Amino acid sequence: MAKYLVIVESPAKVKTIKKFLGSNYEVLASNGHVRDMPKSQLGFDVENGYEPKYITIRGKGDILATLRKAEKKADKVFLATDPDREGEAISWHLAEALKLEEKKRRRITFNEITKTAVKESLKHERPIDMNLVDAQQTRRMLDRMVGYRISPLLWQKVKRGLSAGRVQSVALRIIGDREDEINAFIPQEYWTLDVKLAVPGEKKALTAKFYGTDKKEIISSEAQKDEIVNKIKNSEYFVDEVKKGERTKKAPLPFTTSTLQQEAANVLNFSTQKTMRLAQQLYEGVELKGSGTVALITYLRTDSTRVSEEADSAVREYIGSQYGGDFVAGETKVQNSGKKIQDAHEAIRPTDVARTPQSVKELLSRDLFRLYQLIWKRFVASRMAPARYETTSIRISAGGYRFTVAASRIAFEGFRLVYTESGEDKEEGNIITGHIEPGMKLEEKEIDAKQHFTQPPAHYTEASLVRALEEKGIGRPSTYAPTITTIIARRYVAKENKNLYMTELGEVVNNIMKEAFPSIVDVNFTANMESLLDSIEEGVINWKTVVENFYPDLDAAVKAAEKNLEKVTIEDEITDVVCDLCGRNMVVKYGPHGKFLACPGFPECRNTKPYLEKIGVSCPKCGKDVVIRKTKKGRKYYGCEGNPDCDFMSWQKPVQEKCPQCGGFMVEKGNRIVCADKICGYMTTKNSNN
Repeated sequence: MAKYLVIVESPAKVKTIKKFLGSNYEVLASNGHVRDMPKSQLGFDVENGYEPKYITIRGKGDILATLRKAEKKADKVFLATDPDREGEAISWHLAEALKLEEKKRRRITFNEITKTAVKESLKHERPIDMNLVDAQQTRRMLDRMVGYRISPLLWQKVKRGLSAGRVQSVALRIIGDREDEINAFIPQEYWTLDVKLAVPGEKKALTAKFYGTDKKEIISSEAQKDEIVNKIKNSEYFVDEVKKGERTKKAPLPFTTSTLQQEAANVLNFSTQKTMRLAQQLYEGVELKGSGTVALITYLRTDSTRVSEEADSAVREYIGSQYGGDFVAGETKVQNSGKKIQDAHEAIRPTDVARTPQSVKELLSRDLFRLYQLIWKRFVASRMAPARYETTSIRISAGGYRFTVAASRIAFEGFRLVYTESGEDKEEGNIITGHIEPGMKLEEKEIDAKQHFTQPPAHYTEASLVRALEEKGIGRPSTYAPTITTIIARRYVAKENKNLYMTELGEVVNNIMKEAFPSIVDVNFTANMESLLDSIEEGVINWKTVVENFYPDLDAAVKAAEKNLEKVTIEDEITDVVCDLCGRNMVVKYGPHGKFLACPGFPECRNTKPYLEKIGVSCPKCGKDVVIRKTKKGRKYYGCEGNPDCDFMSWQKPVQEKCPQCGGFMVEKGNRIVCADKICGYMTTKNSNN
């Protein structure tokens, strides 16, 4: 009887896949990559054709020994690593490390870890695709060139521990450019002018917005506003035109990696890193009572919105049975972004649409459930009919000016029955219940004029940065999360209330990169490099051509920077905490676990202390400062700096103001300030005087 060996990347998949394949198949895991270029050197020979040098990754010897032993007993080895460039490269490295003969090694891929998909993949075994391998190898070499040549320069000119990266440096540049826009922004004054009008026979007033005369006008000053108000005050308001219409809103496409990261950030407040970690668990499988380990979603790294015929048919049948035939969409088109997508993949979707979020809620952690529910709802909605709205547009004249009213009413829920996108207005404007017709006279009840100032561009959040990287063609689905994680971990960027801010260190690194390596941090150059990697994957360009054209220019730029760049000194932040041993003011330093206080007299004085970051709020119990602390597991909370003498603590961030109802302390919860005493129940919005 034939014996087969299947090698996957993750141990989490082993038990599930073995269950699908039976006793003839041995399933083992490589735990990711088994070979890489040496850490201590560039890893390829610049003088001899840029051939890369690979060695076994430390700690992988025992895994390879186990795989070799199993391989010798097998008639055929199926390399079942992830279905993307990196997975293809891992399969190739495994084949090379295990010295597998061409006829013995076969590549299989599946987009979801289900019995049908895994068994079907065995019917479509193929050789390793060396174009995919070369594309991944080239990406790795380009990243190495930038990291290994520029990072030592940053150590030399700024401080040790800094790093540059081919994609991370461009992401930093994008954030820096936005900060420059914000700093240079000059607010412009403008006014809005709304008039509340009584409709004959109706209790509810109609709100009409100022439009202008024959064309749209911007009210740019108080004097201009006063002039308009004086003209319309006590004027007669007449309805000039009433237009009825209908508009539709199409269902959103199912998730790609990028759109999942954006929506999870906006709706669930997940970081990109957390989203990918949870999605990986849903893809590899979770333990479901009575079913064992079950994969809940398809492959999570994709920029395709395509859905298999089987999945499309199943979800349409589900929608028809649950909501009715009217809610099933017509033919669904796949988005064409104009760039190459990994179309061997599908969009991110549930492996079984009948496995509803509610049916697995009790078996999943809260965060896994919330992410699965988001993916499930988005997929189901993508195959549902558009939402339809009845619209009414009214034009009103008074004092020589035009006012407009836009109203809409949902006529058919369509996909909104299941899913509403983040940022979508729940309020559809005016609701018109009575009859309004041209020539009708309306009575002015109130004029509401408000002063505003134009706002600068918003700081990037993780979600908006992912969207910007995707739109500009920077990186690929698998790179977004590690790129953002790296620039935050390196303290080039600080994350506060979702927003990403450039730090002083980030500014220094960004300025050096722009000055010495303008092409490396050029958005168009980096996007073009992605296109070249796609061309290697397609077999159009030889990988060595790309490397040979890139490295000499980089080498020349590094040598010039070593010669011309001046050393930059970043001063440590001085605190008012006095060193117990020598009396100097201690400074903030950064270690592997975050900030700590150190004596500036090092190495003569080696005193250190924990850094307790004050939030500018007094302890409600003893009056000392409230500081940010962490539990042993790393969860953040707010406690008194006088601990253990004072035991005050709060999971939510306290505010300085006392509760006006009960006098207790209040905390921030989203965009609201609430009393910590639930019985009291006082609540207000931030910056509200109510």
